[in-house]
Amino acid sequence: MKKITAILILFVVGFLGIHRSAEAQDTSDRKVVQLSGVILNADSTTAIPGVNIYVPKKGRGTSSNRFGYFSMPVVAGDSVVFSYIGLKRQTLKIPEDIDEDKVSYILTMIQDEIALQEVQVMPYPTEEEFKNAILAVNVDAEPPLNRGNLSPQLLLRWAEEMPASGNENFRQFTNQQTQQTMDRYGPRPLPLLNPFAWAQFIKSIKNGDLRNRD
Repeated sequence: MKKITAILILFVVGFLGIHRSAEAQDTSDRKVVQLSGVILNADSTTAIPGVNIYVPKKGRGTSSNRFGYFSMPVVAGDSVVFSYIGLKRQTLKIPEDIDEDKVSYILTMIQDEIALQEVQVMPYPTEEEFKNAILAVNVDAEPPLNRGNLSPQLLLRWAEEMPASGNENFRQFTNQQTQQTMDRYGPRPLPLLNPFAWAQFIKSIKNGDLRNRD
């Protein structure tokens, strides 16, 4: 029994060694290319830092810096994956017959919207009890709500005390994650020196967004 077990172990080890040797030989036969580029948001005005860039099952990867720039070595035929929380994952295929030693891309990533199924919330445990409660309502009675409670000051105070929506929480989380990633790579950039910020400012002036309103 021990002899059979030892033979099986040797067989498995030999098979894995042959497989890894074949994989290494296949990789060495293909051309190594330096992949670099810049990752921008959907409207191509803001760089996205901290994007995960990797080749699945190959152990090679990197991330974009605070300017959205990245650079990493890849092999011809690799599929490079770009992923970021809240944005749609994208895959870039390196051609098998590529001739260049270096290749650059400008990649735009768009927001990933997740549609959840509709959930109906009712104030009664069953639909039948809800219908009976509706039929029992006396529409001729005076409403118990005091109209003075609907003053603008009270409504404004209620609005300030309301919790943030899911969209606001997601936007705040994304902004915090971006700022933390940018702080890891150095001090935050000065907006006056950012050409993308100036382009957005000029675009706002042309669209009349900064027009004085009465």
